[in-house]
Amino acid sequence: MRLHQLKLDFIPEQDRLLLRVSTDNQLEVRLWLTRRALRLLWPQLLQIARSSPEVALQSNPQARDALLGMQHEQALRQANFADAFNEAPREMPLGAEPILVARIQINKDDSGSPVLGLLPQQGQGIHLTLDNTLLHSLCRLLQNVVSQSEWDIALELPSLLRQSEIDDAAAPKTVN
Repeated sequence: MRLHQLKLDFIPEQDRLLLRVSTDNQLEVRLWLTRRALRLLWPQLLQIARSSPEVALQSNPQARDALLGMQHEQALRQANFADAFNEAPREMPLGAEPILVARIQINKDDSGSPVLGLLPQQGQGIHLTLDNTLLHSLCRLLQNVVSQSEWDIALELPSLLRQSEIDDAAAPKTVN
């Protein structure tokens, strides 16, 4: 089964993010992401992005950040944010009620691709194999939705800092 679409919404009444994952064979899984889960998830996503061989091989931190930014923008150009989430009825193998994500696992599949596990305290969750496009698309979805959540959490990729901030950080410092 292959991933078809993701949809992420902030649900104010629950003070949670609702992640809907649909597959190409008409299955859907719904997951609740709390503030706590997001605080666990975001650093893991950044670590995966930074572990890309091209990024990890850079010895200069500014070069790593710049390359990460280029990969992010390139992956987002390949993503499709224009199509609305297909609301067709689907089978929900883990139930109609969203699963509360309590555990996050990062593993690698046989080909070395990162696999993100979003799991409840007990029972079944989902595992998503993250290619570059899916990884950066998920980051963008999280950034967009969290900005609407009133959680006062800034989800930033280091490479998305303004150029003036990068220049200021790289400028030589004088200590008196």
